[in-house]
Amino acid sequence: MRSRNSKFYSLILIIIDTFVLLAAFSLAYILRVRYDPRPLLANVHAYDYLYAFLLIIPFWILIFAVLGLYKPSTYNRRLIEWAKIGVGSFIGILLVIGWQYVSGQDIFPARLVAVYSLVASFILIMLERELLRYVRSLMFRYGKGVKRVLIIGASSATIDIALNLADTTKSGYEIVAIAGPKKLMPEGLHVHHYSLVEAALRDIEMNGINTIIQTDLYDAADRNQKILSAAQTHHIEYSFIPGEAEFYSGKNTVDVFLGYPMITIYQTPLVGWGAILKRIFDFIVSLILVIILSPLFIVIIILQKILNPGTILYKNERLSRFSKQIYLYKFRSMTHLPGWDSNNVDDAAEYRAMDREDLAIEYEKNHKVTNDPRVNKFGHFLRATSIDELPQIFNVLKGDLSLVGPRPILPQEAGLAKGRTALLHSVKSGVTGLWQVSGRNELSFEERIELELFYAQNWTFWLDIKILFKTILVVLKRSGAK
Repeated sequence: MRSRNSKFYSLILIIIDTFVLLAAFSLAYILRVRYDPRPLLANVHAYDYLYAFLLIIPFWILIFAVLGLYKPSTYNRRLIEWAKIGVGSFIGILLVIGWQYVSGQDIFPARLVAVYSLVASFILIMLERELLRYVRSLMFRYGKGVKRVLIIGASSATIDIALNLADTTKSGYEIVAIAGPKKLMPEGLHVHHYSLVEAALRDIEMNGINTIIQTDLYDAADRNQKILSAAQTHHIEYSFIPGEAEFYSGKNTVDVFLGYPMITIYQTPLVGWGAILKRIFDFIVSLILVIILSPLFIVIIILQKILNPGTILYKNERLSRFSKQIYLYKFRSMTHLPGWDSNNVDDAAEYRAMDREDLAIEYEKNHKVTNDPRVNKFGHFLRATSIDELPQIFNVLKGDLSLVGPRPILPQEAGLAKGRTALLHSVKSGVTGLWQVSGRNELSFEERIELELFYAQNWTFWLDIKILFKTILVVLKRSGAK
């Protein structure tokens, strides 16, 4: 929902960002030119310096806009906002340096001015936005700019939305009334309850409602029309949020078809340019990692030959995007029974051959076992440090896998691809994923599936970056590795 309040707040952000950037550039100039006695690379007068940046700032603001820094989905989420401010500041400085190179005109009197500008713009913009966030929270606390909401619905989404909007100082919404079944009233939320939507609509003015949120459509079209008409009659906002998650996850587009509004729902945002961007990023990063990690690969191969004689790599058949068959590479960490193919083994069958029915049952239930007796001593080290998974970088380089994505499933798990879980096959599997950084092996199989479904339906490039950084922390802490 993008309201007049959010648009006004975005406009305030643009105006204040402009002044803060100008202050950051001025501060960078003063620190280097006035307080640093070292000689300058170019004699750039303060007037010319500020004039140049006055021309550049609109493009800098445009970069912020492209990154989404003026959208509620960004400025309402602190960590994402900070990350985008950092990226925007870096791109902005590159823009200035590029313009200086192309035009041949000196903008920075010294190299340190560029560095100071980068650091100052990032810190001051971040502090400015934290201050604005605090001011906005204070205004919400005293009822300024708050939306008084009537929620209409009879699904779990009704409860979820009510609970998420209940903290007015954060959301800017005040839940005044809920129209729906009594059993859906969240505990501890003291608001007016209406069993009949018609009664709630009659009390719109009395309750001071200025926003209606509907989560379910009634079977009778005239009841839905009454809700929309009530919003139009009282000149208040009306928003419809489908109660079924599938209608607002993934990637949706709205168009007009034969004079009717048409919503097209894609299974995942990973289509079109999103998929292309992800593949380019995967290829570049995996290529760099292969070069950097080559010495480590050589050391592991030598140690594998000495401490764990046999094949170096474990090659296992898996299913990735669209159930495409791939072969996953890992450093071998197990010693299998004689005659068992380590590259294509039925784990449950091998446990039974070892007279370990308990492990076979555990594997069939959780698709893993806690203490696998087949893992050898060197294999324990490889797994504890997650080094055994490094060869999957070559899978990424080939295009079989992505750096981030759902777990590549075994062929015998293909039966999972029914109902909502079929969505996991619409995106490329990954080396790491949301479930690995959210508890890893401590999560149940059902919890892992839910996290992977969330990733597939809510992918963003920033989510990938966040998961990669969290993966590094998880590996360094060695949490959950088995």
